[in-house]
Amino acid sequence: MQIWTGLGNPGPQYAMNRHNVGFMAVDVIAAMYDFGPVQKKFSGWAQEGRIGTHKVLLLKPATFMNESGRAVGEALRFYKLDPDALTVFHDELDLAAFKVKVRMGGGLAGHNGLRSINQHLGPDFRRVRIGIGHPGSKERVHGHVLGNYAKSEMDPLADMLAAMAAEAEWLAKGDDARFMNDIALRLQD
Repeated sequence: MQIWTGLGNPGPQYAMNRHNVGFMAVDVIAAMYDFGPVQKKFSGWAQEGRIGTHKVLLLKPATFMNESGRAVGEALRFYKLDPDALTVFHDELDLAAFKVKVRMGGGLAGHNGLRSINQHLGPDFRRVRIGIGHPGSKERVHGHVLGNYAKSEMDPLADMLAAMAAEAEWLAKGDDARFMNDIALRLQD
């Protein structure tokens, strides 16, 4: 069993925020792999399913971003899993928009969702970093992160999310390099 958590803030007013791209990613994966119905549990919304031969629980914490670790911790404890069974999908300012990188552990880069998970579990979990680009100045970061994707970004956003879902089996198998490479190949067409 793997737990894949998408980070975001609950509520329709946040649905298209760049900060909610983690929610968007797990929603597209759930749809592509025909996951089961959404269940309210672990202080969030959970769906169970399979990606290839791998059993995966998709989790969207219903807490706000800065409390994400609570939901993730509940799910890991329930299934008696270590943090290495966790993959977190989150927005990343330090990556160009629509770029996807995966890494195990690492810094928190000021991300409140990652900080919360780190406080509950430590740093040793896999992160799928989804680039949202940097707005250029520190003063504009808050508005950029909590701002909605622009109309002109909808097609690249949809293409990136579809590519991530289409290549998710590589992530489930633990082949992070192939996952990243195949997404990049899909997006260069």
